[in-house]
Amino acid sequence: MTSFKTLLVTLLAAFSLSSMAQEATIRKNLTERLPNLPKIDEISKTPMNGLFEVRVNESEIFYTDAQGNFLIQGALIDTQARVDLTAQRLDRLTSIAFKDLPLKDAFTIVRGNGKRQMAVFEDPNCGFCKRFERDLLTIDDVTVHVFLYPILGPDSADKSRNIWCAKDKGKVFLDWMVRNVTPAAATCDTTALERNVEFGRKYRITGTPASFFVDGSRVPGAVGADRIEQALSTAKP
Repeated sequence: MTSFKTLLVTLLAAFSLSSMAQEATIRKNLTERLPNLPKIDEISKTPMNGLFEVRVNESEIFYTDAQGNFLIQGALIDTQARVDLTAQRLDRLTSIAFKDLPLKDAFTIVRGNGKRQMAVFEDPNCGFCKRFERDLLTIDDVTVHVFLYPILGPDSADKSRNIWCAKDKGKVFLDWMVRNVTPAAATCDTTALERNVEFGRKYRITGTPASFFVDGSRVPGAVGADRIEQALSTAKP
């Protein structure tokens, strides 16, 4: 038994060294040959024989061979299971625990007892967001953490500043989103809005609205009130 354990440890050590050497080869070749490639965060095997995942910029994925001779960008599909493995991987990399959302950079709108919670990233010039806010008016007993996310241009940044700097952020926001009342000009420290944009880039929030729930689930787009109600009712911390 002791000999078997020794052999097993030896084999595992050899495998580990081999994997490290292979990773080093890929990293060296890609870095030398593609100097504009962002710093490589991680190299890992994929379920496809001979194919390796190369992760950069925290959540950007490429694929390469064992020597780093080729670099591929695209979706890796498991045809037997009919699963997009790349999408699954990105979902894991960009998942956000509700407790990790920077709520200090949001303002809240409370309806009813506010017991249920959700967060939403919205650009004030997003037409879908305006429709979404009208639907949210029908949802009761919820606290909505609103992250202003000005990604549609300079006017979005101006409106976000005016909303964020208002005395009653929630009222000014809803007046604009639901009633089309233009926010009055206001100034204050808007570094929170800059952090929101950086946070969104990091976690691949590429469109608005984007909603998050206490179980870590993410719902992109202007889904209807019934879908939001279902997510609020089923989400458990």
